[in-house]
Amino acid sequence: MKKKRARIVCIFVLVSIISIFMSNKQISKVFYPTKYKKIVEYYSNLYDIDKYLIYSIIKTESSFDPNAVSTKEAKGLMQVTNITADWINEELRIKDMNIFDPDINIRIGTRYLKKLENQFNGNLTLMIAAYNGGSGNVRKWLKEPQYSSDGVNLENIPFKETSDYTKKVLKNYELYKKIYQ
Repeated sequence: MKKKRARIVCIFVLVSIISIFMSNKQISKVFYPTKYKKIVEYYSNLYDIDKYLIYSIIKTESSFDPNAVSTKEAKGLMQVTNITADWINEELRIKDMNIFDPDINIRIGTRYLKKLENQFNGNLTLMIAAYNGGSGNVRKWLKEPQYSSDGVNLENIPFKETSDYTKKVLKNYELYKKIYQ
């Protein structure tokens, strides 16, 4: 009887703590930070991309570690590959490009998001899936009925990593908006 009561008390305390955590924006901000605020806001305004989407991608990609390197050699805060950086830099013409520099990394990553937004008519799910899995793959999936019934939206993303990534970024995006708006 005492064990059962102790368990109930523990569950109640745990639920109470979680409720307080979820309702307390100050605590939530610790787990969903807005580091590099001036840089993110500058490029958010320049390229007309929601700053909370940028933060969500940075959180998901690197957890705000400017020196992060993935197993696929994606680098920096927004985990930009050399191929993507070189492609975007054909337009931007950044001299002495250091992909680990937060300003350069966020600039390139945000410009890439803008290109994806234009390519996929602002469809957020497609943009995020393309950021991770490649725009060529997303265009291919849209043509295949097992992934898209209308050629405009994806019902299924065949790459597990991209599917999980897309869900995680969307979840983080909603949380950032809830916490900061």
